[in-house]
Amino acid sequence: MKPMLELRNVSHVYVNDKGASLAVEGMELMVGKGEFVSLVGPSGCGKTTVLSLLAGLFLPARGEILLAGQPVHGPSPKVGYMLQQDYLFPWRTILDNALLGLEVRGELTAERKAGVRRLLEEMELGGTEERYPHELSGGMRQRVALVRTLATEPEVLLLDEPFSALDMQIKLQLEDLVQRTLRRLGKTAVLVTHDLAEAAAMSDRVIVLGSRPGRIRQIFHIPRELKQQLPTAARRHPSFQDVFDAIWEELDAGEEGVERSEESTAE
Repeated sequence: MKPMLELRNVSHVYVNDKGASLAVEGMELMVGKGEFVSLVGPSGCGKTTVLSLLAGLFLPARGEILLAGQPVHGPSPKVGYMLQQDYLFPWRTILDNALLGLEVRGELTAERKAGVRRLLEEMELGGTEERYPHELSGGMRQRVALVRTLATEPEVLLLDEPFSALDMQIKLQLEDLVQRTLRRLGKTAVLVTHDLAEAAAMSDRVIVLGSRPGRIRQIFHIPRELKQQLPTAARRHPSFQDVFDAIWEELDAGEEGVERSEESTAE
């Protein structure tokens, strides 16, 4: 599989008035073109830091990050970033919100506008183009945010807990829509989530990070019979529970190790 993203011995340090804090240490990871990878782990393990590094929002203290074989020195139009909040402008219509990225980049043409309309239809948002954000549900607003991100045609999509604020039914529907769309477009995706079931259902691989500083503890390759399903169907598959349990046990073992280490230090 051709690499789309690579982290080569990446470490990152945050510095503030209280001193320096090592957030990520010695991380090695390759994400193939068209692959969907999830990062899971305890709070403070560096999941969002890794996304920010991949997005080029800041440079690593040590190591190298590659995008399609080229070093990352800053934000790139090849990378789209979707957050938990939709950040739609309340004074713009749904269509105008979805077109925002193209406007900012000076790439808004009749053809691209028609493509955004098609994406809205695919995301089951047809007929909402002239409505405003306050008229839509949370799940619909998040779909608009996804269309806005995809409109600029990035090769990589970084997802920072985009479904966590939604109720379960809407969350499951959106997982299926996102997975179906990314597969059709052949996009590479990295998801950060606290929901282990979401990670197991949506991913080709699940990366479990250990905390303080963030390191890769274990990599789980999701079985083919699950990867072939949309997330909702994958959750109902007979082998799903075994995969979920294995990820949970690894994460739980890491948490117990941190607690024992802290107790030992306190003594």
